[in-house]
Amino acid sequence: MPKLVDPEERRRELAEAVWRVIRRDGLEHASVRNVAREANLSMGSLRHYFASQDDLLTFALRLIIDRIEARIAALPPLGDPRARAEQVLAELLPLDAERRAENEVWLAFTARSLVHPELSALRDEGYETLRSGCAGLIRALLPAGTPEPALDLETDRLHALLDGLAVHAAMRPALVGSDRMRSIVAAHLDALTAPPGCTEPPDAR
Repeated sequence: MPKLVDPEERRRELAEAVWRVIRRDGLEHASVRNVAREANLSMGSLRHYFASQDDLLTFALRLIIDRIEARIAALPPLGDPRARAEQVLAELLPLDAERRAENEVWLAFTARSLVHPELSALRDEGYETLRSGCAGLIRALLPAGTPEPALDLETDRLHALLDGLAVHAAMRPALVGSDRMRSIVAAHLDALTAPPGCTEPPDAR
């Protein structure tokens, strides 16, 4: 009896094959032929799941967004806003092999999205989702009644910090590892939640 294949699982496997090709050889080599070879499938079999290279690449990028959102949704609830912020931010940074792969592939797609409308739309969706998440964390961390301009500014700062760490971790992983990223995030949260009038610089650990 032929082995039954879950179409969605096979699509995810193909998207992960795209990631491997991109990380090893670069986005320009993520052709249907090369991805099929990476996944040990014929080109005809791959086209059963994706009609074109654009469809394949778009799904591969979408999978990154979906996986991050699923991980955050699965986090246990925490009543302390500071602990919750560290918990969520850890899922957004390349702190382990899975998240490093997602980060490197996302950055590779960023340049391609400048000339690819569907990827551009997904890039913008990811940007807005991340900024919205940062805004929610900031509102929970700062005192009630904090003026909107201050909330917006701190949202942008946190968003920029995450983006900067993601780029640095991809470019110089030996210098910006998991422990360093956690320390930088902790120092930033220390500064955000310091009592009014506290001028002691945050501990960079």
